[in-house]
Amino acid sequence: MIATIETNSKKYKIDFSKPLDISIPLIASKNNVNAWYLAEPTIMPVQDEGWTASVKEGASINFNNISFNPHAHGTHTECVGHIVEKVHSVNKGLKKFFFLAEVITVAPEKLGDDFVISKKQIQFALGNKKRKAVVIRTLPNTSEKLSAQYSHTNPPYLLEDAAIYLREKGVEHLLIDLPSVDKEKDEGKLLAHNAFWNTKGKVRLGATITEFIFVPNNVNDGTYFLNLQIAPFENDASPSKPILYALLNE
Repeated sequence: MIATIETNSKKYKIDFSKPLDISIPLIASKNNVNAWYLAEPTIMPVQDEGWTASVKEGASINFNNISFNPHAHGTHTECVGHIVEKVHSVNKGLKKFFFLAEVITVAPEKLGDDFVISKKQIQFALGNKKRKAVVIRTLPNTSEKLSAQYSHTNPPYLLEDAAIYLREKGVEHLLIDLPSVDKEKDEGKLLAHNAFWNTKGKVRLGATITEFIFVPNNVNDGTYFLNLQIAPFENDASPSKPILYALLNE
């Protein structure tokens, strides 16, 4: 289905029959992508007095309990409630779900013992483009990201000045293929989170950060139409399913 949308006084044609899913599915396996020192998620049938809620076990239904952590076990979207004392729900904060998004690819730079994404790299990749959403794909970009075990590995992260730049450029929704925009072990400073949500000023309650995405290599850098879908959890974070759509007239 091809539709025409208008944003920023410009019209775009989109083929909604060709979605580009950049989420990582959650599976009950040690091969599920993982971070933050937790065991793998579980999906288990309910058991009650010898009855197992599984068709395979003779029940008439499959009726599973699922145990997972949205921050540790896959693609998730979070709001400022993730890092402040006051309770904020991503389900209440995210009110719109369609955005023009720019996909950029960055090779993190060596900084001491770390690999980081700098303001200079973001500036170069975005140029003068202004987008409500930015999708960051890091290099190397292999399928290993779908099952990586990140705990105690010091993954790449976003420098504070890069997060400030994105905030000042008006980016409201930041998506990245890493377990966090911040350093794994940073003594709780969370510099990039705090900078992006502007916790020392007027807090950006509607802004979101989506982590643990995966952008396949056949998705070129450029402008897309983003549908940012979340599950309706009243929590600081929710599992999410961001979908990109190519712009036919770009």
